[in-house]
Amino acid sequence: MRTPSPEQGLVPPGKFISVAGKSGLILEIDAWVLQEACRQGMLWEQEGLGELTKSVNLSPVQFRRGDVESVVVNALAHSGLSPSHLDLEMTESLLIDDSTQLTELLGRLRARGLTFSIDDFGTGYANLGYLKRFGVERLKIDQSFVHRLTEEVNDEAIVRAIIQMAHSLKLTTVAEVIEDAETLARLRDLGCDRGQGFYWSPALPADEFLAFVRQYQTKRQA
Repeated sequence: MRTPSPEQGLVPPGKFISVAGKSGLILEIDAWVLQEACRQGMLWEQEGLGELTKSVNLSPVQFRRGDVESVVVNALAHSGLSPSHLDLEMTESLLIDDSTQLTELLGRLRARGLTFSIDDFGTGYANLGYLKRFGVERLKIDQSFVHRLTEEVNDEAIVRAIIQMAHSLKLTTVAEVIEDAETLARLRDLGCDRGQGFYWSPALPADEFLAFVRQYQTKRQA
């Protein structure tokens, strides 16, 4: 997601999401992004890309003040996307609330077939108790640890600990912002399951992503 600016061009979310959160616009943005992700995801499936999991970030504000359940249900119903193909990403800060309402909400969504990830893991205050209670499926290792993984011994130690902890709980690990082959190789050595980043591709518009995946599928079949 990008917002156009006459002076700055396409502005990435890191520069405007915090403002949207403070103004309350994040609720509308979250709802639109979820609807668009489900709609586009269904189109990709109809184009023959297979059953790709679509991961969508939802802000803590949406969980605390918005009607997450109806937003998710409506997006799935309007798009026709299977709930099992949608993964919702939450921040560690959301789990700190440790509320009964959140536990019940995630339980109802999980019963529909959705899965959950913790985004930017390692920068907040989540612990084993939170992970066990909320039953997430994936931990996304924060980019601050991955970016200098091959240069900082302490960062490597943290990443190793996160991966070992996650695997002991039968969770999938995803490393964010992988930019070079050396970092990818080290993450593989440490046992990381998945990764994302510029090593493969920057963020792409929908039509370019379609071409990107088809090219990859063609190479695998060759």
